[in-house]
Amino acid sequence: MKRLTKGPLRIAGAILLAGAMALAQPEGRAEALYEQIDRIFQKKEFDAPRFGPARWLQGGAAYAMVEPVAPPATGREIVRYETATGARSILVPASLLVPAGGSAPLDISDYAWSLDGARLLVFTNTRKVWRNHTRGDYWVLTVQGGRLQRLGGDAPEASLMFAKFSPDGTRVAYVRGNNIQVERLDDGRITALTSDGSETTINGTSDWVYEEELGVRDAFRWSPDGKNVAYWQFDSSGVGIFSLINTTDTLYPVITRIPYPKAGSINSAVRIGVVSESGGATRWLQTPGDPRNSYLARMEWVDDAAVAIQQLNRLQNQNDFLMGDAKTGEVRRVFRDESTTWVDLVAEVKWVDSGKAFLWVSERDGWRQVFRVPRDGGEARLLTRFEADIISVAGVDEASGWLYTIASPKNATQQYLYRSKLDGSGVPERVTPEAQSGTHGYDLAPGGRVAFHTYSRFDAPTATDVIALPEHRSLRSLTDTSALLAKVTPLLAPPVEFFKVDIGSGVSLDGWMLKPLDFDPTKRYPVIVHVYGEPAGQTVTDRWGGGRMLFHRALAQAGYLVVSFDNRGTPAPRGAAWRKIVYGTVGDLSSKDQAAAVRALSAQRSYVDAERVGVWGWSGGGSNTLNAMFRFPDIFRVGVSVAPVPDQRLYDTIYQERYMGVPQDNVEGYRIGSPINFAEGLKGNLLIVHGSGDDNVHYQGTERLINRLIELGKPFDTMVYPNRTHAIAEGPGTTPHVYRLIARYFLEHLPPGP
Repeated sequence: MKRLTKGPLRIAGAILLAGAMALAQPEGRAEALYEQIDRIFQKKEFDAPRFGPARWLQGGAAYAMVEPVAPPATGREIVRYETATGARSILVPASLLVPAGGSAPLDISDYAWSLDGARLLVFTNTRKVWRNHTRGDYWVLTVQGGRLQRLGGDAPEASLMFAKFSPDGTRVAYVRGNNIQVERLDDGRITALTSDGSETTINGTSDWVYEEELGVRDAFRWSPDGKNVAYWQFDSSGVGIFSLINTTDTLYPVITRIPYPKAGSINSAVRIGVVSESGGATRWLQTPGDPRNSYLARMEWVDDAAVAIQQLNRLQNQNDFLMGDAKTGEVRRVFRDESTTWVDLVAEVKWVDSGKAFLWVSERDGWRQVFRVPRDGGEARLLTRFEADIISVAGVDEASGWLYTIASPKNATQQYLYRSKLDGSGVPERVTPEAQSGTHGYDLAPGGRVAFHTYSRFDAPTATDVIALPEHRSLRSLTDTSALLAKVTPLLAPPVEFFKVDIGSGVSLDGWMLKPLDFDPTKRYPVIVHVYGEPAGQTVTDRWGGGRMLFHRALAQAGYLVVSFDNRGTPAPRGAAWRKIVYGTVGDLSSKDQAAAVRALSAQRSYVDAERVGVWGWSGGGSNTLNAMFRFPDIFRVGVSVAPVPDQRLYDTIYQERYMGVPQDNVEGYRIGSPINFAEGLKGNLLIVHGSGDDNVHYQGTERLINRLIELGKPFDTMVYPNRTHAIAEGPGTTPHVYRLIARYFLEHLPPGP
């Protein structure tokens, strides 16, 4: 491999050095920066090779993927790979997916096998509803005989959602028009399980806030014996309606109305019921409390008679694990997790010991750890016995007695695989080899003996292989990054520097820094701080950052020091106290920590020009950019705030109240946390960027901030992307335009170079 890349690397390095010489003049710096942005986001020259999505088969002995057929034929087929050898065979040829009378195979957006492997469910012809909700057409292929049938009867084109096989594979349940229906595959007979679905009564799918904040989308489940279906029902009547106005696509504006509960306002009333697969009355589970002031965040069948539910109270400082009787509707509490701040939802409860116990993730002891809890109640037993956080549960190998988790006890910027004994004895042991530093992810097959393994570093693109566990032996590579490495390696010099910065009072923050290629430590350089700073994400991670990381690299090559800090309150694995110190005042401490980090860094490093500091961020990072510019104007001179939340009262109930409580009970906290209330502090150059079609962080907040800045007589700049969502990615050329805009603003108001 060295011989293959030696020549191209030298040539690319020479080109880069020539480019660095061109950067000596401001015009040359700008031209090179814009060219690099186009290579990253328009031409996509540095996109990493992808693996998957793949589905495990036969307990990990094989896996399936969807791949294009060999030219000159068109379409895609489902193929099977032997895990151990990589031997490839065709499971479902594209020819079997051509409908009667058609000429082309179905385009596979998603698929699922029946449990016996006799039938294949194909999702195709999809239409976006909003965010991750899509409608489309479902077809079932009976492999033996090749029968292909479209589901839905007389349903309009692209009108079905979330179809699922019954456990015996003879029926499919799906959502149509906010109702759940079951279709028999032998004769096409359709049975309506619900009939009251409407604009405000939602059966089998979710409302906006549950989808966004709790990840509830396909909101129904077959019982293991296939005789019943459990489902969520949402009554969104009374929920405030937010209207999005599309003025660009038609002669007259089109209005999209979304029930969106803002902090402190009315939520949907939510309940869970059980209905027979043959129809009839629903038996509602008698969950306690006000259905508008609690959240039924998770629901799964435990066996044919019992449904397990996670119920959060409105403040989200209690998570009750409930067991519902499918026949009577009676509910009992098995376990309660609680905190004085907030508790996190357990993404997936894993059952062990033939369903007699379950695994629960909790911060009750100050660290995020895994406990084993008896189904019938009783004391929770700690399994991950170390003073450190687990980041997530990766899987279980119950036959060998092991629990696999992701953790990084020594470095909060990295992630590794650990294993702990399921009986709670011993201490967790690292499975990822010590020599493989960086960030690692694992998709374990059922049984936990093999896994898809992804790994990267800040300066090393993501690669994927398949490994055997517990020895972590690589069976073979699944992606080839050699071509990308040859192209991107010259752009990764000098290497990133990870560091800790002491901001006083015994607090140190993790950070990283990128420097120009021609960096001279005897000179002083302007600084651009990339910030997020909220409880939903980190920026300081030792992982490949894709296009945004390369954008920061391009800024550095233009003559900036680019840095990022994870302030207290971000979800770093540094203990519950670190994460939850911000409770009730999100936005206040983050800006103070970010300002203190810049002060400390400039005091420690003479090449940091404390008079030339800029800041930018997106979403929560946009909010913290505003906080930095308004509260610490003598530190942050230039800011680009993308899709911010200027007033926390305008964001949704579940997210904002989790970290802040309800506004009525925390008036001062919401005032302190909202940057709009500190707009009078603005002194520097500020650019606010937003999509007018943002259904998540509404453009409403930016317009209110604009009015406030006008009232205060403050000069500022604004860029609105018509009808774009929170990602500001829709439409040709949008993404490169956003990043060229950000770059141009810094070039104009924070000149690069020493």
